[in-house]
Amino acid sequence: MARIHSSAIVDPAAELAEDVVVGPFCYVEAGVRIGPGTVLDSHVTVKSNTTIGARNVVAQGAVLGGDPQDRKYGNEPTYLVIGDDNVIREYVTIHRATGAEKVTSVGNRCYFMAFVHLGHNVTVHDDVTIANGVGVSGHVTIEERANISGMTGIHQWVRIGKVAMVGGMSRIVRDVPPYMIVSGEDQKVHDINAVGLRRIGVTQESRTALHKAGKLLFNSSLGLSHAIQIVRREVKQTEEVGYLLAFVERLFKGKNLRGDQP
Repeated sequence: MARIHSSAIVDPAAELAEDVVVGPFCYVEAGVRIGPGTVLDSHVTVKSNTTIGARNVVAQGAVLGGDPQDRKYGNEPTYLVIGDDNVIREYVTIHRATGAEKVTSVGNRCYFMAFVHLGHNVTVHDDVTIANGVGVSGHVTIEERANISGMTGIHQWVRIGKVAMVGGMSRIVRDVPPYMIVSGEDQKVHDINAVGLRRIGVTQESRTALHKAGKLLFNSSLGLSHAIQIVRREVKQTEEVGYLLAFVERLFKGKNLRGDQP
């Protein structure tokens, strides 16, 4: 049976796998499900309607599944679902969704450093790293392998593209394109995330194509619609370039990352 410290409070209606470890002064409510191999360190709170998968490590003081910080929330049933093999460090807070039967979700193998906050209706894909003190507002989506550096604030409804790198202390109020490095109060797109791309095996040819595409799309005097046309015509259409173009066309239609008119 689960190893539950004598000072912890675990509701009998919570469902814990046999080898779950619940440390000192943890609080686990009814309606919680925790998968095998997961460890709650100490002073961890897990609220109702939260599901935590296998082999997660949750550090001291984290609060998972709290009510959404949303004036519209009216005590409707909502959920938090966390996948497998995640590391959730000290005092991280992740809230349930707003809207009946809606879900805040975290994928697999993510790493959230101390004092990260994930707001209501957030979706985090696999292998995401979020550094200390990052605030992620409601309805944000963070795609796989994105890296968010410390003390960054992310506005509601923003989407962070996969393998993107967001620099520390940035103010993110618009969607961040995949594979790019973005930072600062003005959310400047600098270049491709070359280190991250090499780590996942993206070829030199595709990295070069992405560099050319990024320069045309985000750091030229061209309007966005014109830049897209040139990228399609003059840049090698690798899988990654195709994904970048689809992201820009879908999520930035009628807008421009640089603030000028398309």
